[in-house]
Amino acid sequence: MAKGKEIRGRVLLECTSCVRNGDNKESRGVSRYITQKNRHNTPNRLELKKYCRYCYKYTIHGEIKK
Repeated sequence: MAKGKEIRGRVLLECTSCVRNGDNKESRGVSRYITQKNRHNTPNRLELKKYCRYCYKYTIHGEIKK
């Protein structure tokens, strides 16, 4: 198998509610997590419910491009 095609790759998860409120100047930042996923089993974008330290609640974090 070629080295360039990893089955298990790193993905970045970003808070969807912080991104939508990006025009808000009072926002302190955007919550991001790094995780891994199996590209054969989950070819679509990954969405997980994680804790956002800027929203102070559990929100949906979606996969973004690196």
